[in-house]
Order: sequence, then structure tokens, then C-alpha cells
Amino acid sequence: MTIPEHGYPLTAAISPRVQVVQTTDSTNADVVRHATESPAEWPHLSLLVTTDQRAGRGRLDRTWTAPAGTALAVSTLVDITRIPNASRGWLPLLAGAAMTRAIRAQLAGTAHTAELKWPNDVLVDGFKICGILAEVLPGDADAVVVGTGVNTTMQPVDLPVDTATSFAALGLECDDDRLLADYLTALDEQLVALADALGNAAAAGIVGEIEALCATLGRDVVVALPDGSQLTGHAQRLDVDGRLVVVDALGVEAAVSAGDVVHVR
Repeated sequence: MTIPEHGYPLTAAISPRVQVVQTTDSTNADVVRHATESPAEWPHLSLLVTTDQRAGRGRLDRTWTAPAGTALAVSTLVDITRIPNASRGWLPLLAGAAMTRAIRAQLAGTAHTAELKWPNDVLVDGFKICGILAEVLPGDADAVVVGTGVNTTMQPVDLPVDTATSFAALGLECDDDRLLADYLTALDEQLVALADALGNAAAAGIVGEIEALCATLGRDVVVALPDGSQLTGHAQRLDVDGRLVVVDALGVEAAVSAGDVVHVR
């Protein structure tokens, strides 16, 4: 897969700035740098996209790499000025839900199913096809860079782990432009809804949508926490801040704000 000659017209109809690069180390790092140096040139929903990211970053400081031309890497600048500080923990989930919806649209008419894995991975048939990393712009807490990596033409032999998948591995072709346009549309809709509801995710309809998309809820899980410990239990619900509430064998609840989740069943 290479950058299409016609560019991304559907995406450009939604985004005020679509910057395409042939290759880069990290789209997130690029957008952070550009938006810090020239904030007026990077308004809400501006993005940078490539199909050759050499040193991408995932959650918990992990590296994310893919053979050139096999994955779509895009970082989007979002303005969250109107969202109360207490509600900003929903942003990674909003991005994950938006991408889940966009990937579902690509899968329409097939037997495959896309679901959200808490907090912001997208699974197809239980295998990871997309990861997301959101980071606040240094010096501007009202701006967030949301990075997404989608496995598009990656062949099965190149998948990094046996729990990953790609459109090509599924025997499908991804319309990158439509995918990005659908993603941006859904992301912006949810951000506006959350802002209009003064940060109340339930009133905005966001909680219900995420619950409907989320494959983690109702499952037994093992959560690897940032401090190296593990939490085992039943993923029962999301709390008001978007944290995953896990109930252990003794019935004790724990609200998890960050961690790697493994679906046990």
C-alpha cells in the first residue's frame, strides 16, 4: 500500500488540514512539534498521515512498528477546550469508539465484527487491528494529539503477534480515505456531544454507545497494571470517568484507569 495519488478528498472535506508524508518516525511526535511551533496552523481535526511510520509509540511507552506500506498511521489534533477537566478521561474511549464505528463500516456486508477493547484498541473477530495513543500537547492542556495505527495491507506473516490481524489477513481491502473520514466524523460528533452535555458522558449518549461497542464488558479479564501488578476479575461496567470497574472473586470492586487487558473468556 502506498499513499494514493488522489490523496484523501473525503478526509479533506472534514479536516481543515491533511498533511501527508511518505515516511516519518512518529506521526504523534510530528504533530506535537508542528502544533507547538505553529498552533494557528493546526486547528481542530488537523491531521498528519503516512503509510510508513518507523518508530511509532503505543501505550505504556511501547514501540509500534510495521513494514513500510502495510499500515495506516494518523495523528489528529483535537481541541477539548469545551470539555470539563473531570471528563477528559473519556477521550481515549471516544477515539476508540469512533475508530470501531469506522472499521465496522468497512466490514459491512462481511461476516466479520469489529469491537472496542477497553480502553482504546479495536478488535476484529477478537484480534487487534488498531491501537490508539492520546497525549496532551505540552504547554496546552486544551489540545490533544490522538494517534491511531490501523493494520491495512499487512500480510499474516508480518503480523507482530498472534493476537493481531489486518484487513489483508481477513481477505479484505480497506478504503483508507473513507475510513479516516468516518473516523473523524464520529470522533467530532462525540466530542461535541460531550461538550454540549457539560461533560456528562451518560447524558451525551456516549456511555451507552461505548457499552454497546465494548467487547471487554461482561468478560472475565486479567489486567496488567502500570505498577507491574495484575488484577483478575469480571469486567462489570464503566464508572462515571470511563474507568473499567473490575470485580474480583471476593466481590471487591476496583476501578482501573490504565492497564493492558487480556480477555479470559
